[in-house]
Amino acid sequence: MARIEKVIARRVWDSRGRPTVEVEIGTSSGAWARGIAPAGASRGSAEAIDLRDGGGRFGGMDIQQALRGIREEITPRLLGFDVSDQEGIDAALIELDGSPNKARLGGNATIATSLAALQAAAASHQMPLWRYLAGDTSVCLPIPQIQIFGGGAHAGRRVDIQDFMVIATGAKSFQQALEMTAEVYAAAGKLMGSRSGLMGVADEGGWWPNFSSNEEALDVLVQAIEAAGYAPGKEIAIALDIAASEFGREGSYRLALDDRTMGSQSWTEVLLGWLDKYPIVSIEDPLAEDDEAGLIEFTRSAGKNVQIVGDDYLVTNAARVEHAADVGACNAVLIKPNQAGTVTETRAALLAAQARGFATIVSARSGETEDTAIVHLATGWNAGQLKVGSFARSERMAKWNEAIRLEDSGLVSGGFIGRAALAGSR
Repeated sequence: MARIEKVIARRVWDSRGRPTVEVEIGTSSGAWARGIAPAGASRGSAEAIDLRDGGGRFGGMDIQQALRGIREEITPRLLGFDVSDQEGIDAALIELDGSPNKARLGGNATIATSLAALQAAAASHQMPLWRYLAGDTSVCLPIPQIQIFGGGAHAGRRVDIQDFMVIATGAKSFQQALEMTAEVYAAAGKLMGSRSGLMGVADEGGWWPNFSSNEEALDVLVQAIEAAGYAPGKEIAIALDIAASEFGREGSYRLALDDRTMGSQSWTEVLLGWLDKYPIVSIEDPLAEDDEAGLIEFTRSAGKNVQIVGDDYLVTNAARVEHAADVGACNAVLIKPNQAGTVTETRAALLAAQARGFATIVSARSGETEDTAIVHLATGWNAGQLKVGSFARSERMAKWNEAIRLEDSGLVSGGFIGRAALAGSR
């Protein structure tokens, strides 16, 4: 049994150059590991809250209070714990915080600690994290969703839709999926350059959007797939993250780029029209988190053949997933560890989704780090899908490259799951 002997909390920096929490844990077996908290820009109202200092330093984003909580409260509680007792460690974190949304100690403090403990446990067992999670179960490498154009809160709201992504549905391996995406990403950049629309990249590495309408972005994405030499919908399909809560409230949706405001039903008709016109196989947060009736109706209309993903609506919460299944809203869930605040709560949401027949997608955040743990979560938990951003910027590429290493090891016995992971493809 390896016990926690050392907990170190430090401030590091995320992909936006903002402070974030890193926790490093040392054990009696000599194993050390760390976890780093990411941060989202588009956030569900019910997700775990990052504890920030406020004030003028770093725009109010410093995390000294969170670090103090780790040093003064979390560390004394965890010293001596069996590092393999993930549920016990996370229960202690939840009890210490005492709030419904991790607001007192901070979800950034709890998830960094929880991930550090998980990775230290794997290291103590001398196992890669994915194998430690999978145990004797056969698991598969996930199919990636990869951003080509960034929008919404990730790109100064230059377009309303947050992510325009591709899924290499014709790929036979993870590495082939990346190869195909690399060609599309490059083709999209050339297309943007040829139309004087190349303005750099957004937060997650996707090309900065410069379009006259939201639909024009879809047209250019189809052109990029074709320019890369692939058949849209057959070899490479489109996935969207609408992030509708960013521009929708109380059943009213305002598309600033299109200069149009519409109700829930009219917005649903727009989305259904896009599904008919474009090779879209996955659509995330199509309606706002407070528009459950609209989401139920959209799922009823489109959900048999299209993956409908809940993110802001479900916030990696098992009870919310079960409720969504009961009422017929969504058929897939985005799994973000920092939304839940601990590994145990994250896994509970994933298991609830899998038990109800939902597809599951382990996801990074727009403010990311070099931590590659989510690749191992997606694989070891057999989630089926992985979303970490675009095909650029090292905090993104570190994760894609980690998945290549797992595939190249030959140890992931289930191989590459491919298109079968998508809801609507089963």
